[in-house]
Amino acid sequence: MITVRAVRAEDRAAWDLLYAGYAAFYKVEQTPAMRDTVWGWLLDAGHSSEGLVADLDGVLVGLAHFRAFARPLSASTGGFLDDLFVAPDARGTGAAEVLIAALKDLGHARGWTVIRWITAEDNYRARGLYDRVADKTKWATYDIKL
Repeated sequence: MITVRAVRAEDRAAWDLLYAGYAAFYKVEQTPAMRDTVWGWLLDAGHSSEGLVADLDGVLVGLAHFRAFARPLSASTGGFLDDLFVAPDARGTGAAEVLIAALKDLGHARGWTVIRWITAEDNYRARGLYDRVADKTKWATYDIKL
């Protein structure tokens, strides 16, 4: 059975492996110092980033990082799912869907009007789930590198 809960200090080693796996999946070079920064954000109640983990029989198999964001046009608040990752050997267990469902419940409790995220165009396996649980938007994403 998969359970989802907020990340805790004692999760560091398992989280670190999962987050390094997430970076590797997207071919993003990530250092231990970078993971230290993100970990600090997740444990800092004053920071906007928060984390959930999926536990399968006592083993952490997935993570979700998220934050609230202002929606000025609708004068509301939404939730942004920054990172979602399930360990390769736990894919197909439903962990990703359970993480999304937990975030949806949290969003309802906080009065959010939407939960939004982006994914790579070629992330077909994940997009199969996303197409079942959410609506694909018409919006294109742009970045300005600074």
